[in-house]
Amino acid sequence: MNATSLLTDAPNFEAILAAHKRISPHIHRTPVLTSTSLDEIAGARLFFKCENLQKTGSFKIRGATNAIFSLTDQEARQGVVAPSSGNHAAAMALAARWRGIPAFIVMPSNSSAAKVKAVEFYGGKITYCEPHMASREATCAEVMRNTGAHLVHPYDDARVIAGQGTAALELLEEVSDLDVLVTPASGGGLLSGSAIAAKNMRPGIRAIGGEPSNADDAYRSLKAGKIEPAAKSETMADGLRATLSPLTFSILKSLVDEISLVTEEEIVAAMLLLWERTKLVVEPSGAVAAAPALNRKIRAEGKKIGIILSGGNLDLHKLPF
Repeated sequence: MNATSLLTDAPNFEAILAAHKRISPHIHRTPVLTSTSLDEIAGARLFFKCENLQKTGSFKIRGATNAIFSLTDQEARQGVVAPSSGNHAAAMALAARWRGIPAFIVMPSNSSAAKVKAVEFYGGKITYCEPHMASREATCAEVMRNTGAHLVHPYDDARVIAGQGTAALELLEEVSDLDVLVTPASGGGLLSGSAIAAKNMRPGIRAIGGEPSNADDAYRSLKAGKIEPAAKSETMADGLRATLSPLTFSILKSLVDEISLVTEEEIVAAMLLLWERTKLVVEPSGAVAAAPALNRKIRAEGKKIGIILSGGNLDLHKLPF
C-alpha cells in the first residue's frame, strides 16, 4: 500500500488511539462542562466538550498536530501547505512551529480578520485566493509547486480525521454512557473521527451532525447518496462552508445516524444561551452542535447528549447579538 492510499483510507479506532498518544504532549485535554439550566431547556442531560478552550481556540489543533507529527523528516523538510478559512490554518501554523517547519496557508480573501491575525501570530505564511473552490485548489497547487511543501488537507486526510476523533475519545472516557454525540458537520473531519471513536467505544450511541440550513450540503449528500455541492446561501457559521470529500462522505454514510439542520436564528440563540449560562465564548460553528439539542430537534429527551463545542474563534467586534 502506498502513502497516498494510506491518506485516503478511513482511519480505524486504533489510529485514533495512536493519534491521541502522539498529540497529548502538545494539546489541552479540554474540560467537559454541564449546566442544569441548559439541561432543563433541552429536556436532557448535556455534556459539553469545550474545544473552544483548546489551543488555537478550536479542535483543529488535534488533526493538524497528528498529521504534522506523523510526517517523516523527508516529508516535513520543505514544510506544509493547507487551504483553510481559519481554524485549520491557525492550527497548522502552530503545529508546524512546534515541529520547526514552515506552514504555507492558502486563505480566501474574505476570511475573518480575527482568524487571519491568529494565523499570522502563529507564524503561518498566508497566500490569499478567491473565495471559491477552484481558486483555492489552484492557489494551493501553485504554492506546493513553488515550495515543495507537503499538503495537509483540513479534512480529506486520514491523519487529520484520526486526530479530530480524539476529542470524542476523551469525552467518552469521561462520560462513558452517552446516548447521543453531536458535532458540527462541515467537511466531515470532526464528525467522521468522532463517529469512528464513539461507535467503537459505545456501539449503541447515535452520532449526529449539526449543520446550518443555509449550508446543508452534508444533509443533502447523505439523503441523495452522493456528494452534493455547497449551498449558495450564506451562513454566519463561516467554519462550516466546506463540502464533504469522498473520504468523509464514505465514513458519514456508514456511521452517522442523522444530520440535524438549524436556522441562523437558532445558531444565534444557542450562542447566546451558551454565553449566558456557561460563560463560554463559542463561535457560530460551535453553537451549531448545541442548537439541535437546545431546540429539541433530535428526539433525545431524557437522554445523555455529548456535544463537541468545536471552537471559540470569532470577531468580538461583530457579535450577532
